[in-house]
Amino acid sequence: MSDNLSPLAPAQSPILPDIAGVTCRIARARYKDWDRCDLTFVELAAGSAVAGVLTNSKCPSPEVEYCREALKGGKARGLVVNAGNANAFTGARGKEAVQMILSLASDHLNCAENEIFVSSTGVIGVPLPKDKAEAGLKAAFTAEPCNWEEAAATIMTTDTFPKMATTSAVIGGQTIHLNGIIKGSGMIAPDMATMLGYIFTDATVDAGFLQQMLSAATAKSFNCITVDSDTSTSDTVLAFATGQNTAPALTSFDDDGADAFQAALSDLCMQLAHLVVRDGEGASKFIEIAVTGADNDNSAKRIALSIANSPLVKTAIAGEDANWGRVVMAVGKAGEPADRDQLAISFGGVTVAREGLVVPDYDEAPVAAHLKGNDIDIAVDIGLGSGKAKVWTCDLTHGYIDINADYRS
Repeated sequence: MSDNLSPLAPAQSPILPDIAGVTCRIARARYKDWDRCDLTFVELAAGSAVAGVLTNSKCPSPEVEYCREALKGGKARGLVVNAGNANAFTGARGKEAVQMILSLASDHLNCAENEIFVSSTGVIGVPLPKDKAEAGLKAAFTAEPCNWEEAAATIMTTDTFPKMATTSAVIGGQTIHLNGIIKGSGMIAPDMATMLGYIFTDATVDAGFLQQMLSAATAKSFNCITVDSDTSTSDTVLAFATGQNTAPALTSFDDDGADAFQAALSDLCMQLAHLVVRDGEGASKFIEIAVTGADNDNSAKRIALSIANSPLVKTAIAGEDANWGRVVMAVGKAGEPADRDQLAISFGGVTVAREGLVVPDYDEAPVAAHLKGNDIDIAVDIGLGSGKAKVWTCDLTHGYIDINADYRS
């Protein structure tokens, strides 16, 4: 855990239950000059189903390109995650490193290469050193199993705390569990998911149906957060279902318990997504932006993201300034249908502007008090239709510059 713990970090980490069919191990590959584990190896029960959402970046890492193809098989036996080196924009050398990892892990687990999934995160443009990857992976093969918090800490880069969450659902009278770990702090404006996240469940779920449910959960969670408007080359979220619970299998929403599983998965993804924002680089405020009255839901989301990604809005919140004019600016630049004279803007439930004007006799005191807190609510009603959306972001402080100005050093 970082010495500079985010002020938005949870007071304590949740206790995650064991997931049958999942064994995590960690090791020191020493991808960077640090004294910590930076390689995670997860062994999954034979026959585990897998689904995933991957970055839409046009400059993806070879790990992302490989996972996109491997997901077509729908089965998983292992996962390898490297922290400290993104292995992106590394040409043939980067692909060779991925191939070596696949070969070693598939031989160790006696499975097909397309049942191994691999991710890397960290500095872009530096090939993943094969010698360190090989030594680290071999060490992980024989390491003692670790707990969920250790696994979550090992995948971190600029994160200040390990991020994990758990949910459960009842299927056919049996309780199934879902655990998730995620890393992400900067370069967060996902167009699929956010940085690296992994979800594990003991339920039996058809791979195609798991993909359908994960994509739906992603649309309302990982794809609704932003820290700095930058989409990573490596963004990956993978979900693994080991089938080690005796609950009936899920193949479609016609199955009993499918709705409950979707609700639990969606809740887990939301928890994980919010943790990423709460650990935004330099963040001191967690901001929810709710847009209503837009032309349609997609329009509402684009307006909300325009507000969330505005440096002027984010710095105003950092300065605890209820500068609603900056919100008007962000609505106007979104390129979506809007009418200045129909807008209503609220901070912390207090309407500050309506119908193109500041509210008469507006009392800024309760708004100022709200902005001194850690959790900030901004609501905008466009006044045109029924479209609505929520997104989550953080403020922009000098801490973000401090972290990113010397990231490679």
